[in-house]
Amino acid sequence: MSIPSDLASAIVDGKIPASIVHRYLNLEKSSVFKWLLQFGGFKERLLADDLFLAKMGMECGVGIFTKTAAEYERRRENFMKELDFVVADVAMAIIADFMLVWLPAPTVSLRPSLSVNAGSLAKFFHSCPDNAFQIALGGTSYSFIQRLASIMRNGAKLFAVGTTASLVGTAATNALIKARKTVNKSSEGEVEEIPIVATSVAYGVYMAVSSNLRYQLLAGVVEQRILEPMLHQHKLLLSALCFAVRTGNTFLGSLLWVDYARLIGIQKVEE
Repeated sequence: MSIPSDLASAIVDGKIPASIVHRYLNLEKSSVFKWLLQFGGFKERLLADDLFLAKMGMECGVGIFTKTAAEYERRRENFMKELDFVVADVAMAIIADFMLVWLPAPTVSLRPSLSVNAGSLAKFFHSCPDNAFQIALGGTSYSFIQRLASIMRNGAKLFAVGTTASLVGTAATNALIKARKTVNKSSEGEVEEIPIVATSVAYGVYMAVSSNLRYQLLAGVVEQRILEPMLHQHKLLLSALCFAVRTGNTFLGSLLWVDYARLIGIQKVEE
């Protein structure tokens, strides 16, 4: 069984412990994981957390249901009246779910060093962890500034993801509103179109701050530092608890978004 060059180099340099090598050999026994291990991003995340793929499925799978339930919880009797807002919220949230799991996930860094010609800022961010709270492996350490910078870096990426996802969601919702007004003339004036730019920027800020911090803490503290050490020999129970906390986090995020959107005035209850 061959070891890829980046992993072999990390072993020689003493950057990873034997447990990571053991995890790689176990993952390679599965045809699905063996295929995914060919891709650097997946390899770095699966070596840090062999349940990463399951968590990705959990997040995307339950997202649509928990987000819709949270929207109903906050809107109640206005749910149908504000259905266009609900559609926009759920659409942009599902688009963003993948990146919310991907970006803050702890990783085993196998990336080669940057060239000597790279700028000092690029080298600094290259040395930062992907999750601000992740456990540093043998031979590696992260300063407080590096961990803080990883939050800022992920925040910038999530701002871009959130803004783009919102542009798609709100544009689609506005198209639905226009179509409904065309078919049903009596609905004209009942529902206003969603402000695309304001909503998209607001959602980008929300993703960069609220979602970024919540998922960093969830993956780096709750899962990697608390649940995994206690239940690493009980994968089924560990998966169940991860499912529970991620479902709760998704639901909480939806509640916070509705409150935030109303607070800044981009979603108003029709009188």
